[in-house]
Amino acid sequence: QLQLVESGGGLVQPGGSLRLSCAASGFTLDYYAIGWFRQAPGKEREGVSCISSSDETTYYADSVKGRFTISRNNAPNTVHLQLNSLKPEDTAVYYCAARRTMSPHYCSGYANEYESWGQGTQVTVFS
Repeated sequence: QLQLVESGGGLVQPGGSLRLSCAASGFTLDYYAIGWFRQAPGKEREGVSCISSSDETTYYADSVKGRFTISRNNAPNTVHLQLNSLKPEDTAVYYCAARRTMSPHYCSGYANEYESWGQGTQVTVFS
């Protein structure tokens, strides 16, 4: 069974940076698209970014475009999300999710298209 564990969240001031990691165990991520989502209190879960199994397709929500970067290291079976120029509105619990796919270019920002989820990591941006 694929298990995902997020790490790297924390407290940071506006303009600061964090690097989130999503470590997978149980399966290699070679045939998985990976998505990052976030959920703030009282709000719906939002798609932030995703990366296809081939790394050739990436997606970023407009709210994070130019500030966040997704990347994967298949050797250690980990996907990273680099968060730069953080804003208070980025405060949320961040989740990674995986979907097995035979399409090397598939990734999606829709939560209901993913099969496996991590437990989340808290990111708090405060003044």
